[in-house]
Amino acid sequence: MAVLKLRYLGDPVLRAKAKPVARVTKRIAKLLKDMEETMYAADGVGLAAPQVGVSQRLIVVDVGDGPIHLVNPVLEEGEGAEVDREGCLSIPGVFGYVERYARVVVSGLDGNGKPIRVEGSGLLARALQHEIDHLDGVLFIDKATGLVQAGEEPGEEPQPGGEAPSGRDAGQPGAGGP
Repeated sequence: MAVLKLRYLGDPVLRAKAKPVARVTKRIAKLLKDMEETMYAADGVGLAAPQVGVSQRLIVVDVGDGPIHLVNPVLEEGEGAEVDREGCLSIPGVFGYVERYARVVVSGLDGNGKPIRVEGSGLLARALQHEIDHLDGVLFIDKATGLVQAGEEPGEEPQPGGEAPSGRDAGQPGAGGP
């Protein structure tokens, strides 16, 4: 496995709609593992392929219950609403409040090409939505209110790795994907 180079705000790949994956090959499985390693190295909870320069519909998420690899993820259901703070590994040190579904059901393929259905609430739901947004060229800053730089909120100090003081937010996990 390898740690891949992250792409940052301003890179056109982050604004492009990612292409569907035709088939889960050994190359795709390796890319998912490399994305997982990259996410962990950056202290994230989610990562989408465009964030490492690959315009394909692939995401990895781990909110503390083990990694989830999704190929061609589709948001099947969403209910309720929650507003919470997010950041992004591709926009380090910036945070904002984003309204998202409180509970989601996402389907796709796992890293072996087998159908998978993931149900999540809380941080898992938020991270899944954040990372799927990346696949459509949507960044959390497009939806966020109250954007701030780390250290700008009263009593807040910038954290190593762009992580929010309260711990791991969605996406940067250091706040989604998301």
